Amino acid sequence: MIKKWFAAGTVGLALTLGACGSDTAEDNGESEATTASEQMDETAEEGSGTIEETEEEPEEEEATEEETEEPVEEEAVEEEAAEPEVSTEFQSALTQAKSYSDTMHMSKAGIFEQLTSEYGGQFPEDAAQYAIDNVDADWKANALESAKTYQESMSMSKEAIRDQLTSEYGGQFTQEEADYAIENLE
Repeated sequence: MIKKWFAAGTVGLALTLGACGSDTAEDNGESEATTASEQMDETAEEGSGTIEETEEEPEEEEATEEETEEPVEEEAVEEEAAEPEVSTEFQSALTQAKSYSDTMHMSKAGIFEQLTSEYGGQFPEDAAQYAIDNVDADWKANALESAKTYQESMSMSKEAIRDQLTSEYGGQFTQEEADYAIENLE
């Protein structure tokens, strides 16, 4: 319904503009002035004379405007979310945290402690916290991998492994993470 109104409005506008243009041309004494009906014929020929094609053209133009405006705004928001400006130190802490998680299967608390330790990364606490908050880690999977290591290399019982996983001197995993590891241990 809106498409038909838009098409009819376009033709009406062409007639109105054509009539105004013809009057102006006649007032200036120009003999080659185009009449409103000639302009309508030209408009019909350009659009192949069907309302359907006339309707599609404005839609494409409108879609192009929307496509141009919206992605620019979305891209700007995505760039801000995807690439927050952080210092090199924060990025380095995040890189180390990822390494500790992926290779040593450490807990969140264990990684934080390692990053801030004078014998470890020596990062300030805010950089370590940024790393912990932004590292892509599965803490339950890390607890399970640590439990497997305790079982295979130290032949520990499940209860001893649970204690080691949650100990402040051991894995420093949460109770929930340790329970998951014990339940999934072979």
